[in-house]
Amino acid sequence: MQILHVEGLTKYFGGLAAVAGVDLQVEKGEILGLIGPNGAGKTTLFNLISGTYAPNAGKIFFDGTKISGMKPNAICRKGLVRTFQSCRVFPEMTVFQNVLLGALFGAPETKTWHQAAAETKEILDFVGLSEFSDTRAGSLTLANQKRVELARALATKPRLLLLDEMMAGLNPTEVGEAMELVTQIREKGITIVMIEHVMKAIMNICNRIIVLHRGQIIAEGTPAEVSTDKTVIEVYLGE
Repeated sequence: MQILHVEGLTKYFGGLAAVAGVDLQVEKGEILGLIGPNGAGKTTLFNLISGTYAPNAGKIFFDGTKISGMKPNAICRKGLVRTFQSCRVFPEMTVFQNVLLGALFGAPETKTWHQAAAETKEILDFVGLSEFSDTRAGSLTLANQKRVELARALATKPRLLLLDEMMAGLNPTEVGEAMELVTQIREKGITIVMIEHVMKAIMNICNRIIVLHRGQIIAEGTPAEVSTDKTVIEVYLGE
């Protein structure tokens, strides 16, 4: 069953089409990888789906409801949440406070501070940040700051999570830990679409991969199919 359906999505910046007539579907419960060269339109596509940008053309449906044109906060409360390519933690606030914001203001239902605090503690334990609960977020390593942002997104109770280069800048051990965490999130029933350049992650945890180039989809299929596609090898993977 589809949780996300995109039809003819197009976004121009000046005379340049950053996203050009993209059609895609995301099935409930899958991990979908989105890859392509820098400038291919991947983050622009996330910005359109999450409401940061309004499309010039096309429609976006989330769980059967049209969301194109809606504000990001409204889309978030419907259960579609994203992280960012560059970490966007509140550096002077503690890890607990960062995640509590998601629980209090991003979740679809109204809750008390005590309810939100209890959920925050559970999420910090899940992502492995309990010991840093009272630490300023800005003092953490890059890997842990990315976990804070992920935890804040999880606190909003997402049904679809868009991850924008969660593994960029991480060492091999951290990448392995992040891959395991993404898999555990999917096991909780959360659908994931992830932009990633770390091919080890994309090829090992994604059910399906879509390849963007110059704002258009040039290939789609299983990791095995995409990795042997001649066009994908030529424009992105290389020999």
